[in-house]
Amino acid sequence: MRAVIQRVSRAQVLVDGAVVGVLDEPGLVVLLGVTHDDTSDDAKRLAAKIVRLRIMRGEQSVDEVGGGVLAISQFTLFADTRKGRRPSWGAAAPGPAAEPLYDEFCAAIESAGVTVARGVFGADMAVDLVNDGPVTILMDSRSET
Repeated sequence: MRAVIQRVSRAQVLVDGAVVGVLDEPGLVVLLGVTHDDTSDDAKRLAAKIVRLRIMRGEQSVDEVGGGVLAISQFTLFADTRKGRRPSWGAAAPGPAAEPLYDEFCAAIESAGVTVARGVFGADMAVDLVNDGPVTILMDSRSET
């Protein structure tokens, strides 16, 4: 799994012009990509690491400040751009494999006591956010413990 984590002061995601997920308080936007060999353990481990990551103001974690997470599925995090000008999406897991892991990732964050707002899996979404800092971090479950 790959995640792009952004510390935000607020964020929302829209589908067809309708708001489907909102963060009205400081928190994190997590763009999450799933690849073919990701597992439930990867989802849980990455979620736990993100919840405890001390990137909120005052070197606190999102659970310590009472912030939320806006989780958005994003298969494009596994784009392969090494050849030509058209990215290949072959490394991204197909929806039937990726969606349950996205759901497990969100459930793991919720089980840590953090509110999770979501995008709509597989939808064309518009993400509106105010990056705070700016703080933007890339994580990969293969390199996180």
